[in-house]
Amino acid sequence: MSTTTEKLIAQQLEWLESFEPRRFLRNGHIQTIAGNFLPRKHPHLPPPEECVIEVEPGTSSHGPSSVLCHCHWQPAAVRSSRATIILLHGLEGSSQSQYVVGNAARAWDAGMNVVRMNMRNCGGTEHLSPTLYHSGFSHDVAAVMEHFAKEKGCEQFALVGYSMGGNLVLKLVGELGNAAPAYLKAVVGVSPAMDLAASADALHEPRNRIYEQKFLRSLLKRFARKAQLYPDIYRLESSRGVRTIREFDHRITAEYSGFSSADDYYKRSSSAQFASSIKVPTLIMHALDDPFVRMLPQTRTALLANPHVRLIETDHGGHCAFLEPRTEASDGYWAERILLQFILARIST
Repeated sequence: MSTTTEKLIAQQLEWLESFEPRRFLRNGHIQTIAGNFLPRKHPHLPPPEECVIEVEPGTSSHGPSSVLCHCHWQPAAVRSSRATIILLHGLEGSSQSQYVVGNAARAWDAGMNVVRMNMRNCGGTEHLSPTLYHSGFSHDVAAVMEHFAKEKGCEQFALVGYSMGGNLVLKLVGELGNAAPAYLKAVVGVSPAMDLAASADALHEPRNRIYEQKFLRSLLKRFARKAQLYPDIYRLESSRGVRTIREFDHRITAEYSGFSSADDYYKRSSSAQFASSIKVPTLIMHALDDPFVRMLPQTRTALLANPHVRLIETDHGGHCAFLEPRTEASDGYWAERILLQFILARIST
């Protein structure tokens, strides 16, 4: 190992606050399932304001594509000066996903404006866009930021994405490179699916079939809804016989979204290709026992070599879970606690 690499790794570890899983939750599958199903309450989060934002203009035959955001604004007198956090869910999640609402409540209590963003078609919004949704729509996140910078006068933004949402925010900041707007202060990816092909193939491993089938059932149901809403675009027979995520992405995502194949979609939409181009302070959190999100060695090397990125990899934590023991100092959600510390250290208050 070179001296430069050793220094870079040490730089990562200096920032790392160690993660210790809750008792009986050291297994990645158990962490993942518990993180998804354990009930939570957020009594301090006020009712949201709904906002529909156009992210792509329409065509002569179909209207524009829009996304639905659930927003929680600080008082008008301080709103523009407070940082705004945009939270993005994972595959087949929504603005109502537990980790999204959990982060929203925490950021709100810290004095931030909160935007819980649904990807296209998610959260019951299939009617708002004639397109499908996929891992390459990073410009949708940029459009939401630009909207609130203009309409609400927001001066500082932080982006947080989980899993597929993590890929989106990392792809965006990598694409922007040195052209990232000054109001973008921090980016966080939790269990981000940066290497899409490797992660799709991992979902098809025998031990992960339960996750693949859960995602696939939901995706097929959503596609059937799109075919019902837009019969002139989508053919329901395209989904017949689809049995894997890769097959879905080949026969449906690629077919209807301008990609030549699943491999072409994965290659063009993976944020891994932009790992060296990130120029905004960025935190990436990945558990080595994540059941199905895979980070390839070359991606890891590029992230470690990027001085703008802090990569934290833990032995345990599962997928988007990171459940730690509850104490006086922690409510048990390590990733949410750490990422908020990272963001607060990089914004003006």
